Amino acid sequence: MDGEFQLGDDLRGRRIVVAMSGGVDSSVVAALAKASGAETIGVTLQLYDHGAAVKRAGACCAGQDIRDARAVADRLGIAHYVFDYESRFRDGVIADFADEYARGRTPIPCVRCNQGVKFTDLFGIARELGADCLATGHYVQRVVGAGGQAELHRAIDPARDQSYFLFATTQDQLDYLRFPLGGMPKAQVRAIAADNGLAVAMKPDSQDICFVPDGDYAGIVKRLRPETAEPGDIVDLDGRVLGRHRGIAHFTVGQRKGLEIGGSPYPLYVVRVEPEARRVVAGPRAALAVAAARVEDMNWIGGDHAGPLMAKVRSMAKPVPAWLDGDRVRFATPEYGVSPGQATVFYAGERVLGGGWIAETEAALQVA
Repeated sequence: MDGEFQLGDDLRGRRIVVAMSGGVDSSVVAALAKASGAETIGVTLQLYDHGAAVKRAGACCAGQDIRDARAVADRLGIAHYVFDYESRFRDGVIADFADEYARGRTPIPCVRCNQGVKFTDLFGIARELGADCLATGHYVQRVVGAGGQAELHRAIDPARDQSYFLFATTQDQLDYLRFPLGGMPKAQVRAIAADNGLAVAMKPDSQDICFVPDGDYAGIVKRLRPETAEPGDIVDLDGRVLGRHRGIAHFTVGQRKGLEIGGSPYPLYVVRVEPEARRVVAGPRAALAVAAARVEDMNWIGGDHAGPLMAKVRSMAKPVPAWLDGDRVRFATPEYGVSPGQATVFYAGERVLGGGWIAETEAALQVA
């Protein structure tokens, strides 16, 4: 199955499995798949307790979203199956999220979810169902290169691009995946949903991390790892005590809000978190400048990495010039707010080359 399926493509005799979360994006993917003439099967993974999650506005793959996905499937006249992956999601994503905070790192649960539940497990389901491909509502583009190999590219809409969260995609997965929305603006996606009479056409997008819809990250971390709620000192770069905190669960590198320390001649930011000592180190913004970072568990999905690259160190950051030096990424100019636990993703133009997890950082300069 070459290229992306679009309205008007004739894929009769093919079978497409669509990952349906209950939102407008994956619903439109299902509509496009059905319109192509392919046999279309919707699959939803239940990731929360069905009863408790119904009331959680903004949570995906929960009670109301499952009902929305089923309603869309009924409207389109396609088969729809729900699989219970609550325990797998809890152990592989939510527990890892809390563990990372307990280690003083900044986690990215969306990448862990894509690596495990969404791609690995959904792949198995799709292949067991005899599908020719697995289609998702991610805003990225799959482009077939000159050599016939599938490449991962950024979405045409930079504000919607989700390529940072898909750096761990393998070549085998990319060969099997389809991302029909990567070349569309959101307005077009909603218009397609409305044209197909889908009730989710104007459904709000999910906000924040799906399993923390109220934005209270610290609450879930403290519940799962109570030690992160133990109070400790906030110190400056020389170890002088500036104040006290209510637990390291409330802090990540680069954070300014929540330190609540008066009398400083300059704004204070979280420079690092030291969980063993229950200590938060604060300093001026200059102390956040990073010259390089050690990257581990690299995943490379194409292209040459011998020369200059563009690197993105946070999901909302712009790619910046950098180069790889062994297992270290070195930035052409200092980067700010780079935190262990986050990822560095590498680009050549619009193409995603790969990425890895930030293990530690090198300060750009010494701050007195």
